[in-house]
Amino acid sequence: MDSAPASLDSPIIEKLLAIISKEGMVDRDKLAMDASLDTLGVVSADVVVILLAIEEEFGVYIPVDSELSDVKTVGGLVTALATHIAAKQTTT
Repeated sequence: MDSAPASLDSPIIEKLLAIISKEGMVDRDKLAMDASLDTLGVVSADVVVILLAIEEEFGVYIPVDSELSDVKTVGGLVTALATHIAAKQTTT
């Protein structure tokens, strides 16, 4: 799960990356899909802040389930988040 599937909406992915950059305090240019969250210095507290910002931006609740807690890369995080957002958007 290192890269975002092509089926996911590109504008959503770009918005997610912008939020991850801002809230995780990481230079946007360093957010390659295969970049390790640990290497970027994104710790669990940062992920919580990122989740809160994404929930507010998209009006969705994102549970910290096993899929999300096992994420190790930017691509994995983006894919997990975009999947939750897309599922919510198709049910509303």
